[in-house]
Amino acid sequence: MANSLFPLTAYTIYSTMQSSKQIHAWLLLLPAMCLLVAFTHYPVVKTIARSFYGFGTRWESKPTLENYRYLLEDDVLMQVLYNSFLYAAITVPVSIVLAIAMALWVNGKLAGKGLLRTAYFTPTVLPMISVANIWLFFYSPEIGLLNKLLGLVGHGGINWLGDPSVALYSLMAMTIWKEAGFFMIFYLAALQTIDRNLYDAAAIENASSWTVFRRITFPLLMPTTLFVLVNALLNAFKLVDHLFILTKGGPNNASNLLLYYIFENAFSFFDTAYASALTVLLLVVLVVLALLQFGVIEKRVHYR
Repeated sequence: MANSLFPLTAYTIYSTMQSSKQIHAWLLLLPAMCLLVAFTHYPVVKTIARSFYGFGTRWESKPTLENYRYLLEDDVLMQVLYNSFLYAAITVPVSIVLAIAMALWVNGKLAGKGLLRTAYFTPTVLPMISVANIWLFFYSPEIGLLNKLLGLVGHGGINWLGDPSVALYSLMAMTIWKEAGFFMIFYLAALQTIDRNLYDAAAIENASSWTVFRRITFPLLMPTTLFVLVNALLNAFKLVDHLFILTKGGPNNASNLLLYYIFENAFSFFDTAYASALTVLLLVVLVVLALLQFGVIEKRVHYR
């Protein structure tokens, strides 16, 4: 009888220990889960719900699709979406290409490369507001550094932030300057993990530098490129600080971007319902981009 009870007792003890471990695990996760629900999941649900109500209406009123109908009729939104996708389409690839080029350079045998790495990384550690004010001085029409340099060669200067055809590209230049050095650090770390035997084998085969980069370096940098691409796209669609300091979306919405347009509607026009609908649109755009990145690009990633 005692022998027959032993397996049952052992199983009971084992089950109790497993339950204790699960409870312990959930208790460890509880603080992070509470923060995630309070500051991510709940605001998302509340925003989606708010988007179905009109300006100034109460929750007791009947939900409506009026905000989403207006999305299709909003000419400013069409301009903002065009600006946002153009901004991402230029800043993301240019930042990545520059980051790879800088990482390859400072990873080689170069005198003073430690100082050069610091110089490239310095813009990253500067606060966004400080960066915007620095570039505001660069772009000022009369006393700005860029127009002073143009004046040395007889050029009358450019209204960098006041010309609708130039303002958005001026923001792009500032973003690339700030982000390329940040992405360079990830590529530099990835380059230092590549097995040197691969390069020795390529040297024996007398492969050119371009062939080595195309066949060895870049494929092995693809996991890092995917990580950088995700971060760069997120940064491209969440720009607010620089716009607030430099252009406030002007002139005539020429430099307005989606998140700043949401900010305007919520805190300048106090139309939180339409701002909620715009936020839902932004979430949809980010979800589609995430599916493209992880559904298409990740298949080309070579993990070591």
